[in-house]
Amino acid sequence: MSNRPAGCVARSTDCPHPETPGRGPLRTFLRAADGTRVDALYRPSEDPDGGFCGLVFVVAHGFTGDVDRPHVRRVAGVLARYGAVVTFSFRGHGASGGRSTVGDKEVLDLAAAVAWARGFGHARVVTVGFSMGGSVVLRHAALHPGAVDAVVAVSAPARWYYRGTAPMRRLHWLVTRPEGRLVGRYGLRTRIHHRAWDPVPLSPVEAVPRIAPTPLLLVHGDRDAYFPLDHPRMLAEAAGDHGELWLEPGMGHAENAAPDALLARIGDWSAARGG
Repeated sequence: MSNRPAGCVARSTDCPHPETPGRGPLRTFLRAADGTRVDALYRPSEDPDGGFCGLVFVVAHGFTGDVDRPHVRRVAGVLARYGAVVTFSFRGHGASGGRSTVGDKEVLDLAAAVAWARGFGHARVVTVGFSMGGSVVLRHAALHPGAVDAVVAVSAPARWYYRGTAPMRRLHWLVTRPEGRLVGRYGLRTRIHHRAWDPVPLSPVEAVPRIAPTPLLLVHGDRDAYFPLDHPRMLAEAAGDHGELWLEPGMGHAENAAPDALLARIGDWSAARGG
């Protein structure tokens, strides 16, 4: 009996797509639809039998993250037990071009990463987003029906312009003030656009009803210092029967707070529902 993770299939002698990679990782720059360069990394599945896995995760990091951050690499390492993994840096982060729009134009970056993941021949794509990345995976699935096979949003906000917690008030200072953007650029390696949203993008809670029938998992910690529990509950109510909500006892915010055991549960959920 094979011990490969659920969702993997044996690789035939013919590659399912001419771009199917070998065993090693592949790093490149993608082009978003508006021309922004997106630094991206493909990591093959850790299938011990060396088979080609039909499942690929596309991981959308939180604000100030990037493909090389230790917490993003850790997430990829756990998910690689269940399928291949694409990680990338949103615009304005790490080596990617452009400036961060804090969740608006980042949908274009995710769309480029999803298309790249499909190009390797994987049959099923699951997006997994954290915090800002969680809002992006929700909006991407709503704006591009059928583009992915399942969506996981961890520590995502439900609505824009939330300032109800001290960390979010600090984040708004970082984004909206010139001195804050300097701190972001030189202290956090994050280049933030100075322009306000115009128009204001579809909010996560408005996006969620449009995701059905694509399977949706919402994950939130009960000790999240950024977004209290009314955010995931609003999202779950908007999702209705097609969404599933996990409220995690003792968990804080986003990638740094997500233990390996939780990431493994997300991998199991994705393998069962991602197609």
